[in-house]
Amino acid sequence: MTFQLEQAAQDLSRGMAGLDLTGRIRLIEASIPGRLVFTTSLGIEDQALTHALAMAKGRTEIVTLDTGRLYPETYDTWAETESAYGIRIGAYAPEREAEEDFVRSEGINGFRHSVAARQACCGFRKVEPLGRALDGAAGWLTGLRAGQSANRADTPLAEADPARGLVKINPLADWTRADVDRFVSDNYIPYNVLHDRGFPSIGCAPCTRAIRVGESERAGRWWWEQESKKECGLHIHRPEADVAPGREPAAFETPTRNTSPEMAR
Repeated sequence: MTFQLEQAAQDLSRGMAGLDLTGRIRLIEASIPGRLVFTTSLGIEDQALTHALAMAKGRTEIVTLDTGRLYPETYDTWAETESAYGIRIGAYAPEREAEEDFVRSEGINGFRHSVAARQACCGFRKVEPLGRALDGAAGWLTGLRAGQSANRADTPLAEADPARGLVKINPLADWTRADVDRFVSDNYIPYNVLHDRGFPSIGCAPCTRAIRVGESERAGRWWWEQESKKECGLHIHRPEADVAPGREPAAFETPTRNTSPEMAR
């Protein structure tokens, strides 16, 4: 099974390399039999991919992980996207009992107490719902790009995911942020207004801030943790990270100014 997945991923990567996004979508749907699932965070990369999938009118399901802690602007983007394309984005939410147990034990913002607590929060809000979203899937599409962070620098166009028994496909892996912005602007794609307020990456509201000048795209995610450790577990599985001394947050830091240029429309 692992060999078959790896061979399928290699073949797909080679085939996608010379194609535009529309061509990549067509090749993915022609190459991977079985259920295809795209999990969107409703961030700008995922909006570009949603547009391509909606225009292709193919068989890939579009779903999102509704953590219950998203920004209001993210929910607005969700509704605007459904309206613009005449689609429904399926939602996978945390299991009620797991959420209630965590809040009862750690407090409403208990993920700030330790990295282990934060990873536990990501676990029931994101990782477990992802497992349900991908149950029975043969292919998983994401909006990952190699340029998003050091952790993602080696992101391929397609890769085997033996743990989930599927091929993980990243059609935008070789795109730059400028490529994404240009595609969104040229195609009048709805996007989250927080991107114009210094948020290149948008996750749960308590765990995401605007970035500062010179910071990497994902610097605003779990900003109190060490740079090399900041993943929720959806895409990178690592041992428990350390909190950098003196950076444990007492409260959410509200950005006071926009530190990145507005995206041209």
